[in-house]
Amino acid sequence: MKEMNSAGKKIPAATIRKRQRQLLSYGRGLDLPGLSSSYAWCERLARREASNFYHAFCLLPTPPRRAMCALYAFLRVADDLIDGPQATAAKRLALAEWRRQLEAALTGVYGHPLHPALHHTVLHYGIPRRCLEDVLDGVGMDLDTDHYNTFADLYCYCYRVASAVGLACIHIWGFRDERALSYAEAAGIALQLTNILRDLGEDAARGRVYLPREDLERFGYSSADLKQSRYDERFCALMRFQVERARSYYEAATPLAELLGPAGRAVFLVMFRTYRALLEAIVQRNYDVFRSRIRLSRLRKLWLAVQVLPLRWGWR
Repeated sequence: MKEMNSAGKKIPAATIRKRQRQLLSYGRGLDLPGLSSSYAWCERLARREASNFYHAFCLLPTPPRRAMCALYAFLRVADDLIDGPQATAAKRLALAEWRRQLEAALTGVYGHPLHPALHHTVLHYGIPRRCLEDVLDGVGMDLDTDHYNTFADLYCYCYRVASAVGLACIHIWGFRDERALSYAEAAGIALQLTNILRDLGEDAARGRVYLPREDLERFGYSSADLKQSRYDERFCALMRFQVERARSYYEAATPLAELLGPAGRAVFLVMFRTYRALLEAIVQRNYDVFRSRIRLSRLRKLWLAVQVLPLRWGWR
């Protein structure tokens, strides 16, 4: 839920307001696109915005790649609706309208260019409706909560905004064992925890502290310290603890790869390794996430994609 573009640069408030007006006005008084045009709309958005994901999507055959773009587009719009300087009440109304539009779209009543593609994706791949609803519940939590008391509380948030997405993804990729569900849940937690650690400074500047209060107290580091970007031994100890927790979820999610088909395994491993590399980059910087945003180079992300090409084609 960041007011940043794919390059990590702050988006002007006026641009955000314009985007939000457009997001919910698509389709009003206009001819909505057919299915192929809807998928094309989603793919353009994913190519433009999904800096850490689109290169992985490209490893999939055309139908599942387009489905991943439709899923991403739905999630991107939901995120964008709660960004920006508007009052919380206005954001809540916008999110409620997006939820209403989802319910209508899943009955074949479309109000946005992405709806035909999303509806087709849900039906064709058997994505549980609950996954999409959970994501919207998670997005809504950012409107109602600016801190979490316990890790159990934070886990609920991570599950909704990330694990639910992973559970939708494996239906597109195809999986052959119900154990994949729990592994996908763990993968979502791992990736979201990595996001949280990478963006601690940016989030704190907006008054949002995701690290559980019980963890802050354990290491004698306060929310005020975090908002002041205080980097000291207490912070490093806190971050070591958080990194080890995230690593444990990466380990728990590792078996998922073997339960996916070749193309699904390839795309999962690229996404998985990209975020694990981000986590290790935090460690290599000695946990100083305040200095500048941690990111992987385009060349590094391309190399991660190249490494899985033999898997993509079933060569090993």
